[in-house]
Amino acid sequence: MTKETRRKINTVIRYTLLVAVGFIMVYPLMWMVGATFKTNSEIFTSAWVLPRKPVFDGYANAFVDYGGKINLIKSMLNTYKIVVPKVIFTVLSATITAYGFGRFEFKGKAILFSLMISTLFLPQVVLNAPQYIMFNNWGWTNSYLPLVIPALFAGDTYFLFMLVQFLRSVPKELEEAARIDGCGSLKTLWYVIVPMLKPSLVSVALFQFMWTSNDFMGPLIYISDMKKYTNSIYLRMSMDGDVGFQWNRILAMSLISIIPSLIVFFCAQDSFIDGIAAGGVKG
Repeated sequence: MTKETRRKINTVIRYTLLVAVGFIMVYPLMWMVGATFKTNSEIFTSAWVLPRKPVFDGYANAFVDYGGKINLIKSMLNTYKIVVPKVIFTVLSATITAYGFGRFEFKGKAILFSLMISTLFLPQVVLNAPQYIMFNNWGWTNSYLPLVIPALFAGDTYFLFMLVQFLRSVPKELEEAARIDGCGSLKTLWYVIVPMLKPSLVSVALFQFMWTSNDFMGPLIYISDMKKYTNSIYLRMSMDGDVGFQWNRILAMSLISIIPSLIVFFCAQDSFIDGIAAGGVKG
């Protein structure tokens, strides 16, 4: 067997395995799409993707109001009332704070950075009670403020730590050249640092977008008005175990709900992959 033949065989085997693994990973999503056109009985008796007798009542019922106060569209709009400002605030505050920790020397920097990193080990469930008491005393409950405002102060330590690691890979000579040209700290951050951090900033925005879109516990704790429920709570409300429910309707609503996240991810996937790769090599 020649070297060229072995290379072709290895290539065929490699791509066959990649296609097989890819199909296994994509199959649940394919099944979910097909299940939106199945009846309850077929969903629980068939693992095949394509429905035998397609039905369309799942999508027709997906937009029906729940209790006359909220529906799928309203819940999705409520979700993005939280997601959009939180993503923007997170990127801005984390970038500025990471720039301070990564490029400036000040008294107590090491202690403050250590304290910041130590908060990564605190589970959110430990913070729920004191945070709720604090926000309740401020009169912020039953609003989106407790879910959005902390992002203004770089409350998500993971993103701050990630940006600090990325910032350490940016050559300081670029900033020195900017200062020679007359740029102050803010101009250096905007015109030099931010363009260099673009892949990592996209990663931060995407992670925050997906995590906030899927957040269930936060809105459940702070939101009590049904009109303000987010998509995750609305989907759970739609699963009424006492009287039974249509699984094709639940799956149709779930599929519609993830479409915006899929669109955002595929539009930004190149920068996202660059950011993850850079972090893996340089971080």
